[in-house]
Amino acid sequence: MTQHAHIVISGAGPVGQALALLLLQQGIAAHDIVLIDAKTSDQASQDARSIALSYGSKQILHTVQAWPIKATRIEQIHVSRRGHFGRSLITASDYALPALGYVARYGDIITPLQILLEQQQIVIKRPTQISAIEEQDDQVLLTLNDEKKMTANILIQAEGGIFGEQTQRTRHHDYQQSAVIAHITTSIPIPHRAFERFTEQGPLALLPQEDGYAMVWCVRPAMAESLLGMDDTAFISALQVAFGERLGKVGTVTPRHAYPLGLNAQASVTKRTVAIGNAAQTLHPVAGQGLNLGLRDAAVLAKCLTHFPIDTALSNFIEQRKTDRSATIRITDSMARVFASTADGSFSQSLLGAGLGLVDLIAPAKRQLAEQMMFGWR
Repeated sequence: MTQHAHIVISGAGPVGQALALLLLQQGIAAHDIVLIDAKTSDQASQDARSIALSYGSKQILHTVQAWPIKATRIEQIHVSRRGHFGRSLITASDYALPALGYVARYGDIITPLQILLEQQQIVIKRPTQISAIEEQDDQVLLTLNDEKKMTANILIQAEGGIFGEQTQRTRHHDYQQSAVIAHITTSIPIPHRAFERFTEQGPLALLPQEDGYAMVWCVRPAMAESLLGMDDTAFISALQVAFGERLGKVGTVTPRHAYPLGLNAQASVTKRTVAIGNAAQTLHPVAGQGLNLGLRDAAVLAKCLTHFPIDTALSNFIEQRKTDRSATIRITDSMARVFASTADGSFSQSLLGAGLGLVDLIAPAKRQLAEQMMFGWR
């Protein structure tokens, strides 16, 4: 017998799980929701990647009672251009907020969501993948990788994945950059202050986390390969040159990993299927907007699926998300291209540095930048 569900969510990462809980909150019954994910629950909960959560994302997770989580507050964001004048300092207290955002490990975000789903008896099929999708007039027929079939009134694609492993979408650009990630400690940490420092090859982010900083260093592939091949002493020396001594001396660094960076986006929707989060838009990590944009997708979609007829709910969702999505993609893409497609020290790179100083002097521009990072374009 073929199993049927009202809503199937393909992808049980933070976006997919938050969506399921938001749907439940909006009045959809638990037995009408099924999640499908390729990872086991242990694989998800033990994932130690560092994730930047905006204050708006905290509000969404708080709404479904998945907050507090183990996270470090970001109270200030210092944005600068290496070797140039011009910087911007965004402070949470200027907006009467306790934090601009938070830094947490992926496993610490996903664990409370999984516990809530289990308590509500929402089914998660794992490890399972959808191998074929056939959209029919009144439902979607899904074939799973174990050859079993199931049907759904609505299929929501919320799979994650990194740029280099995804199917190409209509808006696609390889930045020819890689993100090198690690956790570092420094001799003079500044509590709760994050740094976004633009170097000649791309942004270098240090996000306060636990006893040090989560590092995301965006560089060209050859440089990434070189950084991965260095011993710790050589890597620390290279990082110190790129970042400077605003935090004192870099003390320790964990093993480094790298992944390719690109833009891969498409507002994919049919009468009965829709993509959200990384399944709809994979972004450059500059400004840390990827997961936050996905959680905003989930919050709006949950309301659309419960406030509009089934045959118009998804088109209404796409319309409501158009402005925030396009603005966030445009901002991150523009900043990434400055470094990915121009020579080191070019005029456009220098112009960005000068612009940072202007943002700090013009209050409305600074507020707009802060609100985009915290809540998205509304």
